[in-house]
Amino acid sequence: MKRLLSYIYPVTKTIESQHSGMLEITWYNGKKHLNSKNANYSYGSLQRILKFGIEKIDLKKVNSVLVLGMGGGSVIETLRKDFNFQQKITAVEIDASIIEIAKTEFGITENEKLKIYCLDAIDFIKTNTELFDLIIIDLFIDLTVPNKFQRVDFWKMILKSKSSKGDVIFNADVVDNKSNTKLDEIISFLKSKVYDVSVYEKVNNTNTVIVANGL
Repeated sequence: MKRLLSYIYPVTKTIESQHSGMLEITWYNGKKHLNSKNANYSYGSLQRILKFGIEKIDLKKVNSVLVLGMGGGSVIETLRKDFNFQQKITAVEIDASIIEIAKTEFGITENEKLKIYCLDAIDFIKTNTELFDLIIIDLFIDLTVPNKFQRVDFWKMILKSKSSKGDVIFNADVVDNKSNTKLDEIISFLKSKVYDVSVYEKVNNTNTVIVANGL
């Protein structure tokens, strides 16, 4: 019934989150979305933005994916359904409420090919010893990527968790890269490590997406 009604008007319920404030689960035009106060967290524009980045990756060479910032799990759905990626995915999400939403509202649950950790991304990456062929970084709180994820020290740890020829997708702030010095520092650092770095501004008319391909 909610799906049918959503073609007439959005049907919304709210859930309080410790890390992201008030979240909304909304049926709109027959599809369920997860939104924060000002941003789409999963299954809307965010899903299209990350799909754009994944399209720049040769998934045939990818046997393992690390997702930092799982949200409601839309990137997992994209990998499985749109790209038929059936290899191992490890997902990290700091917010237990969002992990529960992913499970109960969107059917994203652990199985033999999906491991979910309820951790801060930095805490995970500091102790991680596994190498991944693709790392997807989507660490927004509402409209902003926290400063700690835009520091070179964090990115040094990211590269230590990446296989030798692996790739990285970074969903960056909702800003124009020309005025973002932190983003420029990340791009320069990746280039200094001999990565082919592509910067796509205004993806889906909003976000900057960085794709670093291992050579």
